[in-house]
Amino acid sequence: MSLLAMAVGKKQKANVNEMIKKFPSDDFVIMLFHYDGIVDDWKDLEWSNRAIHLSAISQTKWWFAKRFLHPDVVSEYAYIFLWDEDLGVQNFDAGRYVSIIRNEGLHISQPALDPEKSEVHHEMTTREKGSTVHRRIERMSRSKKNCYRNSTDPPCTGWVEMMAPVFSKEAWRCVWYMIQNDLIHAWGLDMQLGYCAQGNRTQYIGIVDSEYVVHYGLPTLGGSENKTNSESSKQLSQDPVTLESNHIDIRTEVRKQSFNELETFKRRWRKAVEEDDCWVDPYNHH
Repeated sequence: MSLLAMAVGKKQKANVNEMIKKFPSDDFVIMLFHYDGIVDDWKDLEWSNRAIHLSAISQTKWWFAKRFLHPDVVSEYAYIFLWDEDLGVQNFDAGRYVSIIRNEGLHISQPALDPEKSEVHHEMTTREKGSTVHRRIERMSRSKKNCYRNSTDPPCTGWVEMMAPVFSKEAWRCVWYMIQNDLIHAWGLDMQLGYCAQGNRTQYIGIVDSEYVVHYGLPTLGGSENKTNSESSKQLSQDPVTLESNHIDIRTEVRKQSFNELETFKRRWRKAVEEDDCWVDPYNHH
């Protein structure tokens, strides 16, 4: 068995329903994190009664994952799919996907993105036609980083995005301990996933091209269905970001907070390295 865990809101109910239909009940347990607090409205879906429902207003999937997906709790699952709710799965089969990553030995993976229909942020995640799996790119990435055949650093190799990651239970035990209780983790964590790849990030992390998805990039973060932008902004105004106006773009504020938290994550990582006399960085080129 494997686990599909998703942060969901009622507005994306129809799309979430289509996504979950792609995960056969004989092979997957479904866990939904309801960030809008609305749970009862999902009861009419045929799979709802066998799903695990957790609710907390305006929390992200990483907040839920840190509190409810402790490695010991999910140790019976071979793979943990920790996905966003805004993915199109018309060209995705969960059974085939698991078979591929098992045969390829991938401990951290994600389905490739359809470049014609998706919001793509990094070239590494773009689907390569005619390929089953790719582990690197050899061209200019969207992050303006040059990638070559001998590149060994993310995002040229050993890297996936955070909207649809899939972890083996061994990798998840490592990733879970990296998740910081107080950070969003939209960014930062992805660049360190290689340390959880069970040995070799260039070999055990990859993008599955044959089972691909569409990333719609919908603004679904935080807030209940009936909240206005100004109401949601008040929730985001908690430390570390203080908002100066109620009339703002909530997505802009989320992005700003993510940038701030990325720097916080980097500082904590550097401090931990300095304080650990036993630490040897396997990817240190100096």
